Amino acid sequence: MFYVPRTQQITSARPFASANLSGANFVSERDFTQPEIETVQVHEVLFALSDPTRLAIARALADGEEHSAGDLAGDVPKSTLSHHLKILREAGITSTRPEGMRCRVSLRRAELNRRFPGLLVAILKNAEA
Repeated sequence: MFYVPRTQQITSARPFASANLSGANFVSERDFTQPEIETVQVHEVLFALSDPTRLAIARALADGEEHSAGDLAGDVPKSTLSHHLKILREAGITSTRPEGMRCRVSLRRAELNRRFPGLLVAILKNAEA
């Protein structure tokens, strides 16, 4: 093993970084991908809505408006809310888009109704009873 002064390590790393990382296509930590509606499976939708917290989130989104993720929290811890929103998004139920430091969440009602006619309406209607 040999010793290289710290200043030499820093200056010698710069060309490597600029050569190998310039133009790189990094995925943001806030990349909220969602499945294409054609790939959404009914068992994934039913599983996602089987949890009372996720069902309550879906009911809150049923007004057709975009909501801030923080507005949906209620008394749910932030990490738990993030987990539930991820399950809903990956099941194809919600759409999430970043807006500055916040996330805006909406229900994919029209798309889900085209894929599974009447399913979401029936679940949300019976969940209120």
